[in-house]
Amino acid sequence: MSHSKLSIAFYNLENLFDTINDPNILDDDFTPKGDLNWNKSRYAEKLRKLSTIISKIGKAETGDAPVFLGVAEVENKKVLKDLIATEALATLNYDFVHHNSPDERGIDTALLYRKDVFEVLESRSYTLHINNAEGLRDYTRDILYIHGTLEGVELFILVNHWPSRREGVALSNPKRIAAAKRNREIIAEIQAKNPEARILIMGDFNDDPQSEAVRDHLVSIDFYNPMIFLLTRYAGSLTHRGDWYLFDQIILSPNWMKAYDNPLEYKKSAIYNPGALREQEGRFKGNPLRTYAGDNYLGGASDHFPVYVVFKKS
Repeated sequence: MSHSKLSIAFYNLENLFDTINDPNILDDDFTPKGDLNWNKSRYAEKLRKLSTIISKIGKAETGDAPVFLGVAEVENKKVLKDLIATEALATLNYDFVHHNSPDERGIDTALLYRKDVFEVLESRSYTLHINNAEGLRDYTRDILYIHGTLEGVELFILVNHWPSRREGVALSNPKRIAAAKRNREIIAEIQAKNPEARILIMGDFNDDPQSEAVRDHLVSIDFYNPMIFLLTRYAGSLTHRGDWYLFDQIILSPNWMKAYDNPLEYKKSAIYNPGALREQEGRFKGNPLRTYAGDNYLGGASDHFPVYVVFKKS
């Protein structure tokens, strides 16, 4: 890439399912005969909108699409292949890393990356073992680990989608703390071999930057969360009952911040939220224009805005 800056992003794609029933997961609603009437035309329209958005993330600052982006809520490899084959992305040389996770809904994380600038050296998934209130295993998303090089710079990426707040914030908080601690175990393994490792932790954490699991157990005192100042009463990456939240975040090891002798120096973070991604009228005006509100098809791309960081190349 000839540009002096590049972007890295994360995007929750809100239930990116194909239209084919998989008997091993809970995807019945996302079929032509399901309650949501999920059909080929709706699927194609969602792919078109998502791919157009992805192609524009960070482009104002860098002149190009992201070099890689973590994604959440993808069903399988087929939807990822279909996504990168769309008109907006087909010429950008994207490939992906995906491992099936044990999530009962069948929604996984993945990494889309541009093969001309990012090389995958190793990838694997780390299982998160947590239990529900009855003491039974809660099958949730794995943590996706990628070791690679970005324009020759070695780095490590962890892509997350933490347990939701569906049971209530307090009751579900221990699950997200467990997820944070699992990330720190993986980071400790990386740093034991390479104390100066460049690490990016990204994901939908189902927690804000100031939430206990993110602030105290994930970021702690040795990592930097550039998203911490982006959440306000009027801005975030998603809404719930009229309030804004910033569950989608990208967290950095400190060596991204060095202002000298740094091949990839952190410059800014942002939420990508132009008007085309928002509801245009009514009581939810300004909110992310989602694909479904309950059983009601709205035809939007996602109920989350993507987030991104920009780096300067030396």
